[in-house]
Amino acid sequence: MTPTNPTTSTDALAEVASDPDTIDRHFPAAARTAAREGRDGDAAREALLLAVPGPAAYVVDVVRRVYDHGDAAERRAVLLALPALDAPDRPDPIGDTALPIVRDALRTNDTRLVAAALGPYAAAHLDDDAWRQAVLKVLFTGIPVEQVAGLADRADDELARMVRDYAAEREAAGRVVPPDARTVLALAHRAD
Repeated sequence: MTPTNPTTSTDALAEVASDPDTIDRHFPAAARTAAREGRDGDAAREALLLAVPGPAAYVVDVVRRVYDHGDAAERRAVLLALPALDAPDRPDPIGDTALPIVRDALRTNDTRLVAAALGPYAAAHLDDDAWRQAVLKVLFTGIPVEQVAGLADRADDELARMVRDYAAEREAAGRVVPPDARTVLALAHRAD
C-alpha cells in the first residue's frame, strides 16, 4: 500500500477557495499542516479565512461557524484574522459584522481570547462603552495593556474615571493596584 501524501497548505487554500465548506475540515488541521511545512499556524488559518470567496455577509457566516466549532487555538486564530478580513484593500471588507465574535470572546475567562479580541479590529469597531469595559477586564485578568490595540488613541476621561474607581476599590480591599492601571490613566490624561 502506498501511503497518501498529506494535504498541503496550498491544497487546502485551493479547496477552500473553490468549496468554502471544506474549511470545516482544513481549519482545525491548519496549524499541524503549517508546522509540518515550517510555517506559522495562525497565519495559515488566516490565509484559509481570506480564501473564502463571496460577499462579506457570507464570509462572516463561515468565520462565525469556524469560531463556534473551534477550540481555543482556532478561536484565537479567527480573532487574529479579523483585521485582515476587514482590510480596506479587500474587495468586500467585513466591516463591523464580526463584532458578535469579539463580544463572545470578551465574555470568556480565557485570557488568550480576550487579548486576541482586543486587536485592531476591536479598536476600529467596538463601541466606546464595550471597549472601556474590555480594557477593565484586561486589568482584572492581568493581560498586559500593551496588547490592547488603539489604547493610546481611545483612552478617554470616562475610561480614566473607571480605572480610578477600580484602583480605589482595590486599595480599599487591601489589594495591589496593577501598574497597568497607571499606564491607562497616563494615556487617558495624555488624550485630553
